[in-house]
Amino acid sequence: MTTWKANDVSQEDAARKLDIWPLDEYNAKLLNEVHPRDYLQSTSDPHELYDLIAIGAGAGGLVSSKQTARRGGKSAMISEHLAGGDCLNVGCVPSKALLRAMKAIREVKRSTEFGINLGGIEPIIDFPTIMKRLREKRAVISPADGHSGTTGVGTHVFQGRGRFTGPNTVEVNGVTLTFRKAVVATGGRPTLPAYPGLKDAPFTTNELLFNLEELPPRMVVLGAGVIALEMAQSFAAFGSSVTVIQRSERLFRSKFGDKEAGELLQTLLEGDGITFLSNTTVKQVETLRDRSVDNLPLMKIKVDVDGEELDLECECLLVATGRASNVEDLGLDVAGVDYQVGKGVTINDYAQSVSNQNIYAVGDCAAGVPRLTHMSGEMAKQVVQNALFGDSWKLSDFVVPAVMYTEPEYATVGIDSLDQAVNKGLDVDVYRGGLEHNDRAILESDNHGFVKIICEKGTDKILGATIVASRAGEIINEVTLAMKHGIGLGDIGRNIHAYPTTGEALMGAGLQFINSRWKRLD
Repeated sequence: MTTWKANDVSQEDAARKLDIWPLDEYNAKLLNEVHPRDYLQSTSDPHELYDLIAIGAGAGGLVSSKQTARRGGKSAMISEHLAGGDCLNVGCVPSKALLRAMKAIREVKRSTEFGINLGGIEPIIDFPTIMKRLREKRAVISPADGHSGTTGVGTHVFQGRGRFTGPNTVEVNGVTLTFRKAVVATGGRPTLPAYPGLKDAPFTTNELLFNLEELPPRMVVLGAGVIALEMAQSFAAFGSSVTVIQRSERLFRSKFGDKEAGELLQTLLEGDGITFLSNTTVKQVETLRDRSVDNLPLMKIKVDVDGEELDLECECLLVATGRASNVEDLGLDVAGVDYQVGKGVTINDYAQSVSNQNIYAVGDCAAGVPRLTHMSGEMAKQVVQNALFGDSWKLSDFVVPAVMYTEPEYATVGIDSLDQAVNKGLDVDVYRGGLEHNDRAILESDNHGFVKIICEKGTDKILGATIVASRAGEIINEVTLAMKHGIGLGDIGRNIHAYPTTGEALMGAGLQFINSRWKRLD
């Protein structure tokens, strides 16, 4: 089998067709793991009947097929593009590498506060080295998702387009495979708004952003969700002039997110040099210069901001306005699987197709579920447990946190704001533990933020939470555990938390509940 070779000019076009470049030693290592050259299948003797076949090789396909094999079943995974899916290749992993670089830059720039004097020397931001580190760390992680690791546990791997040819058969590379159960785990893709000129412009999405080798002087971001804000803050730290365009009047408004959180984060991000244009409509995207080997592209975006027209020019237009499910050209109709283009496969509470209960769907290609890597992985475990071992795990029992890894982080779970509770017709109490008096946050010079816990009115039953803090992604897990196992806010308040920790803010919210019910001697 031919391997990918670093700096092999004859292989560069093939790598670019997989949306991976430059073909350096790190990307060659990545591709040898997640899309080996000339690879068709790991076995010359497919099973007559598979217990489970997964179409897709992201978190959902990997977990479901590998766990089946580990537990004694016959499984296959069909990988068309890059094993590891969005998370490894163009999502969680590379974005966190950039965020780590961003945080390092922030620390250097504030070093004098901590008694570290750089002698007036301005730090030089080396963007190519930042991107090289990204590729290096991604390659280090890649074997966990690579074909050799999957076949190593006993799963058969097929590399190609998988399509259903019947209610219990799949075809890949001209080979027909028969299954007892199947999992659709084909993920999703960025959506493209119907703005005039955008489709033909040299825009970028998360699928191409991490290939950049030159820092764009100006970046315009369409959207204000997780990808949009994480990358806006990162590229602003690297030295790009960044403008974020959002249709609503504040962050998180469209999902009834916490108002204080949205306003605080926007203020802090503006302090990092990011410009926000709110209540803004894109009127047209004009291409002034296309992308070439020697030049970044150049675009002009015409926008309407509260009735005022503005022209914005940029070398990088990042489109981060949402995602659509990958359900086309899979043979779902032939398999009797109901689905909606864009939204995904229609499933029940057990992750089964409502119309063919031998076929399941997990992750971004399933309709109505959070589009998060950890959700996809947990659904995959659910499918194996339910489909092969007769259990009845329910999606409705899942408690799923979400984290945006900006600085500070923004973490939510369940009913995460008063506005969301009102929208759902729920009567609630809100308990807040601020970081302004949190000793650890003060000592870190990082005491902007809070913990808010939403409880059922008059009780300590936790319905959800919003946390804004540097360690929000760690703190939210305690809330998630409490919600999953029926632990009340009062019990969290009585749980001894290590001092000094940012997590004491959560205990502070619990103490608010306890103190409101104190008995008094007077």
